Amino acid sequence: MLLVANIQVLLLLWICSAIAVDAQSGTVTESINPAATNVTLAQSSAPAVASTLAGTVGNGVVSQPSLLDQIDQAIVQAVADTKNALQKILAPELYYSYGRSPPVYPSPNGIGSGGWTTAYAQAKALVSRMTNTEKAIVSLGSSQNYGCSGFVGPVSRLGFSGVCLNDAESGVRGGNLVNGFPSQLSVGASWNRTLAYARGQAIGREFKAKGINAALGPVVGPLGRIAKGGRNWEGFTNDPYLAGGLVGPTIKSMQESVIAVVKHFVANEQETNRNPFLLGLIPQLGKQAVSSNLDDRTMHELYMWPFYDAIRAEPGSVMCAYNRINGSHACQNSKLMNGLLKTELGFQGFVVSDWGATHTGIASNNAGLDMVMPQSSQLTPSSLSFAVLNGSIKSSRLDDQATRIIASWYRYAQIPNIGVDSNKNIDARDPAASNVLLQAAVEGHVLVKNINNALPLRAPSTLNLFGYDAVGGLNGTSGLGSGGLANTQTFTDGRPFTSLEYISFVTAFAPDSFNAPTVALNGTLLSGGGSGSITPSSSTSPFDAFRRQAAMDNTTLHCDFVSTSPLVQEPNKPCIVFINAQSVEGSDRSALSDDYSDNLVRSVASQCSNTIVNIHNAGIRIVDSWIDHPNITAVIFAHTPGQESGNALIEIMYGKQSPSGRLPYTVAKQESDYGALLGPSYADANNPLYPQSDFSEGLNIDYKHFISQGITPRFAFGYGLTYSTFNYSSLQVTKQAGAITSATPPDANSRGPIPQGGLNSLYDIIATITIQVTNTGKVSAAEVAQLYVGIPGSGQPKVLRGFEKQLIQPGNSATYSFPLRRRDLSTWDTGAQQWRLPSGTFALNVGKSVLDIQLQGVLQL
Repeated sequence: MLLVANIQVLLLLWICSAIAVDAQSGTVTESINPAATNVTLAQSSAPAVASTLAGTVGNGVVSQPSLLDQIDQAIVQAVADTKNALQKILAPELYYSYGRSPPVYPSPNGIGSGGWTTAYAQAKALVSRMTNTEKAIVSLGSSQNYGCSGFVGPVSRLGFSGVCLNDAESGVRGGNLVNGFPSQLSVGASWNRTLAYARGQAIGREFKAKGINAALGPVVGPLGRIAKGGRNWEGFTNDPYLAGGLVGPTIKSMQESVIAVVKHFVANEQETNRNPFLLGLIPQLGKQAVSSNLDDRTMHELYMWPFYDAIRAEPGSVMCAYNRINGSHACQNSKLMNGLLKTELGFQGFVVSDWGATHTGIASNNAGLDMVMPQSSQLTPSSLSFAVLNGSIKSSRLDDQATRIIASWYRYAQIPNIGVDSNKNIDARDPAASNVLLQAAVEGHVLVKNINNALPLRAPSTLNLFGYDAVGGLNGTSGLGSGGLANTQTFTDGRPFTSLEYISFVTAFAPDSFNAPTVALNGTLLSGGGSGSITPSSSTSPFDAFRRQAAMDNTTLHCDFVSTSPLVQEPNKPCIVFINAQSVEGSDRSALSDDYSDNLVRSVASQCSNTIVNIHNAGIRIVDSWIDHPNITAVIFAHTPGQESGNALIEIMYGKQSPSGRLPYTVAKQESDYGALLGPSYADANNPLYPQSDFSEGLNIDYKHFISQGITPRFAFGYGLTYSTFNYSSLQVTKQAGAITSATPPDANSRGPIPQGGLNSLYDIIATITIQVTNTGKVSAAEVAQLYVGIPGSGQPKVLRGFEKQLIQPGNSATYSFPLRRRDLSTWDTGAQQWRLPSGTFALNVGKSVLDIQLQGVLQL
């Protein structure tokens, strides 16, 4: 027994000695292969032991270990488990902060592959002439920001004017004489790649006109894991394939003018505890950022998926996130930046931190961070330069940081007159962008209910308009949660519109009853709140647009924009109720509906036999408290349409265009239907300083959650109505001639750098699915056909793998084509650390939504 006890003590001491922290790197030094690329959720050891004893899979061959090997591997696993358990007890700050995301060092140097060759040659020549302090100036945010959200540089003696970075993904924020574009959520609802390209192009031109080198967007993180996510509206959709299909065109077009900064890398799925206040002041005393804990397959098939498509488009920059991933802060997580981004995806641009997301100095640089924003509290140009001299950071790492930044500047963003302050009086509003502004807003509207042909309107003699969201914001108005303020305006015959017999409206009154930003009562909702919000120089509210249309149609308008129980003066005429659902950066939504708005809708519907509801929603909005009311005839999810809000509604409601938007998320019947995916994770009472968010659902978010749980939603992912009808026919499957369908990508073992966006073969076409769609209605309308694939052995019966949108005239047909790439048909093999194309039968489902399947077929590989 004494011998056993002594062995146990020695083993314990050995384990404890292994829990060593490299003070300089800020990472736990463990017996982990730095070259390994497996992101693991180190909770229970049982799956790992079971996998070890069952054998490993490599190159399609299962090898069975010997009994001695099994015993040896089990002991190693038990030691690792004991070490983790001890660390969790004796040093929780290490276990929860750094202990689970494996280290990947050194940081790969950019090589200038793809379209970067010339820019890298220029950058390297310039960097070779810089001092270490000048290189550090290029890498560290400056207090001299020139009116930008952030600024680095300049190095004037060498002609480098610096880089101005500014918000955000929907237009220049905080500037004058700029447009306010529809949000990415509206673009996601459009399901239109061409529109995404045109919008990105127009936005990029405005940034350049304002002297901004880098636009802080587009956004593909958050992906929308939780329904209440505060920044979901900044992304395109809750589906990785749709997000990837829209982010690529957006990046390419934006970078015709400026650097696109793709954000937030990665698994940045909640605002709650994203960057707690004390963390930036006294890290040792404050609550840490929430840790997104997820497995390797989920990382690749969900959260990294759109980043593959983003990096394929060769963006100049990627922004790392506030949150931690598997224990390590995103902006000092070497696995993410050095491993996944710069090695697996071959990223050649620079990684910039989210504002205030760095909590160490040299550790972040060594982990792959290239630019600190807005300023580093740990580093100065002189201290970073000194760190090179004392060996804390290699000179090659500092060179690479500066080279990546300056190469992006050379390739995308040389602007003569830099900085927003220098261009205040420049009118960046290109008249050519007017069509994009309107069309992107129009196509972001999703019609989800329309009975008795309530829409489109046909020059009604009278319209009843209600709701706080109908009017533009007024100075002095208040938002929900404040004391409230009422403003009344009245127009009669001849002032100002002779055709309006009567208008009386009260605007912007908000009772002091809500504390969370569930709705915005200070005017129509153009965008969500936070750094991604827009500041257009002008905008058109729904009421502005409706009274212009009413003047043309000689329509009388009865309006009450304040009462929650308004009197409907002509209950047999159409009544339109305008409400919204707000979402703001920095906090997650408290609810997916609100009583204030729902009471208003029910009150009008109880009086009016033709009640139409328009919702400007910065995220999912539940409507089941009134959606089945017999007097509610039409409902539109209008999303966040930007400055053309009112004009876009006229296009839709008066039938100038048929609605063509489709839901880029799933709308449940009740909040509880989302289960654990409803809201954010909070800190555990037993571990209050280290909040954990375990992605235990794996791949099953949004529609995959509803399918896996057998829950019927109110409105399915991909759902939306038009003013016409369509017939689907003639599904054909054509295998690509000469396509290689081996399980392993044919270039998996090729030598040389990884192409940007991953192996080239991942984008090879394996097969193409075509169908015919016929407009069987009476009006011209656009139809969005969607392909969902069941990949054999994946456990996923339906994943979106194709979409196309076409405008079809009545009686005409169009051919829709869905090319399937190798990656589209593959799953991530965590053992082989590679995408693996299975053999077998792939189920093909083509439809109008994930639940409205019109055609089915199979692909045999």
